[in-house]
Amino acid sequence: MTDTPDILKKIIARKRVEVAAARQVTPPSVMEDQALAADRPRGFERAIETRVADKRPAVIAEIKKASPSRGVLREPFDPVAIAKSYQKGGAACLSVLTDRDFFQGDAEYLKAARAACRLPVLRKDFLIDPYQVDEARAMGADCVLLIAAALDDETMRTLHDRARHWGMDVLVEVHDHDELLRALQLDTRLIGINNRDLRSFDVSLDVTLELLHDIPDDRIVVTESGILGVEDVRRMREHDVHAFLVGEAFMRAEEPGEALAELFELNRS
Repeated sequence: MTDTPDILKKIIARKRVEVAAARQVTPPSVMEDQALAADRPRGFERAIETRVADKRPAVIAEIKKASPSRGVLREPFDPVAIAKSYQKGGAACLSVLTDRDFFQGDAEYLKAARAACRLPVLRKDFLIDPYQVDEARAMGADCVLLIAAALDDETMRTLHDRARHWGMDVLVEVHDHDELLRALQLDTRLIGINNRDLRSFDVSLDVTLELLHDIPDDRIVVTESGILGVEDVRRMREHDVHAFLVGEAFMRAEEPGEALAELFELNRS
């Protein structure tokens, strides 16, 4: 993509090296066998849809050790304890960072988190190759993230179709109107709107509100980034946005699930 932000270009370049190395260790045919042997997907989209249909908050709670801009967010970092806390706090789904170089993530974090709870799990990473989709299924992911800013149309379609092949759901992330139009060409209901500008890193919930008008009613909008307080949640819900992906706001809390329940005014179970 010619207009890809520099940080994204750097990450994508690293991913190409990473995928090439992974193929040498685990050939594609072996990875496919591992994907085939994985537990059945849990129904990520269905978990979101069920709550949104009832106009209840559908929270995709993120498990993230670090970020490039803020460094380490949580230490000690225990994905099992975090997953259990999120489930208790009322999360609909989990999102687990698996990128090592920029977010200090790991595939093992996803495996451990998923095994510790009943929630469907999104593999959050920078996917550029179908091999990574097979890899996601092999590690147990129920959904993958596709970032429109990082992909051309053909690659985005290929990755989407590969995820569907394995029975996984797809969350496609956009930042602006042009990316939204491209995303709407895919047969996925989950449209993630990232409120963070990838160039300036400014965050504004207006991004979600401005794009809402161009999203068909049969899609589910997931607002991402910038949900920091109860008023932010209420503002989104007043505009009929009930699905949220939130991570950093919880990672510094002593008990992430309690922070989730408080932010979204949920009754914990």
